[in-house]
Amino acid sequence: MAKNTQDAETNHARWARFRFSIIGPLLSAPPDSGCLKKELTELSKKQWKNPITGNPISFSVSTLERWFYAAKRSSDPIQRLRVKRRSDAQLSRSLSVELKNAAKNQYREHPGWSYQLHRDNLAVIAKQLTPPVDAPSYSTIFRYMKSQGLTKRRVVKQRKTAGAIMATEKLESREIRSYEVEYVNALWHLDFHHGSRKILDKNGRWQKPLLLAILDDHSRLICHAQWYLNETAESLVHGFMQALQKRAMPRALMSDNGSAMISAEFTKGLERLSILHQPTLPYSPYQNAKQEVFWAQVEGRLMAMLENEPDITLSLLNNATIAWIEGEYHHKIHSEIADTPINRYLNGKNVGRNCPEITVLKHAFCDEVTRKQRKSDGTISLEGCRFEIPSRYRHFENITVRYASWDLGFAFLMDPHNNVFLSQLYPQDKSKNADSQRRTLFTENNAIHEEPSIGIAPLLKQLMADYAATGLPPAYIPTKEIKEIKNKEEK
Repeated sequence: MAKNTQDAETNHARWARFRFSIIGPLLSAPPDSGCLKKELTELSKKQWKNPITGNPISFSVSTLERWFYAAKRSSDPIQRLRVKRRSDAQLSRSLSVELKNAAKNQYREHPGWSYQLHRDNLAVIAKQLTPPVDAPSYSTIFRYMKSQGLTKRRVVKQRKTAGAIMATEKLESREIRSYEVEYVNALWHLDFHHGSRKILDKNGRWQKPLLLAILDDHSRLICHAQWYLNETAESLVHGFMQALQKRAMPRALMSDNGSAMISAEFTKGLERLSILHQPTLPYSPYQNAKQEVFWAQVEGRLMAMLENEPDITLSLLNNATIAWIEGEYHHKIHSEIADTPINRYLNGKNVGRNCPEITVLKHAFCDEVTRKQRKSDGTISLEGCRFEIPSRYRHFENITVRYASWDLGFAFLMDPHNNVFLSQLYPQDKSKNADSQRRTLFTENNAIHEEPSIGIAPLLKQLMADYAATGLPPAYIPTKEIKEIKNKEEK
């Protein structure tokens, strides 16, 4: 408020000096008797530059005459030429008594609302009055609430952790600059936000929900947003796959270094989809500041309008969030880009790629490991769970498998050389194994003959014959028993 008052005073001083520069020559060299009208007429034909906007402007003879006599009769002409303060300054002229009372009651119930949110809700109340009145402007609400001391209350959280101290030192020693990529889907931002309201789950426990939001850097469009009860890799992958299917495949993704964001399933999935992962630096949330701006709107508008709703569920939060994003946020002028997010997303140059089908996404967002196949039953172990390998792959010694740690209902057998999906693996059914039926381990081509050949192997026979052909005696000394046997054989 003090800054607005200072700017107004500066503008008044500019106008006073501007007016004096026009009629000042008439004061320093007064025209002859009867010639004042002629001089003022000549001045009225000229164009001047507005001292505030710089636009061309002209003045009538009566206006110039009023300035001339006001300055001539005053000992301080410039001060006399300043704009007089209105007698009804700081008094609301557009608000009725009903709207004033509504504003006070609304502030009493919601002291943390922004002035814009107060104005938007008062506009709805104005239509519901009998008779209806025109909706007040933002400036009217702003001036009235400021004059009444109805300022927004903020709770400042002060933290003195090592990370906060390190971040403070970095901010003091390095300059921080805002940035924006040039194309749509060139860079996405992703983060979780801890909600300000607790909800009651099906087990009767109070929990704080978390909002996952994925935002396009260029257009500020929300690719997808959804509330979850935890910040796990499963929730992250679930929401991110929806964003890919709803919008497109981005070129890069920026996120913090949370455990879900650096999980093997998520990072390897981004790599397989050729999405560059750009984590923020430690203790530097300002690198993802566009997300922080969005969180302020979520709390300042969406959550603020749910303050008086006692029964908040996860389903209600998701329905309200999607309605608010699609109905208001995407169609509201963003002050930074001077356009609506939806218009900028649709009209900007798009470098995104088409999203593959859901099965490809499921195969991508998995951890990949190599296991040695157990020959006795053709199984491998994943997270303590045994999976059966199809018989046609029983000759594989090492098995390359993709799986999600949060869903061991199935896994994917992959060809590590060509990165091709081979088969879907399922956990071993031990109860089914109790039916006494077993698979044949060998095919007919590899079956053991019923009558195996008898005698020395061909290679050894050949080696023994070659050695005997040299005529050399055996290179060893026979034992006594062997000599006796040999003598008997000679006799």
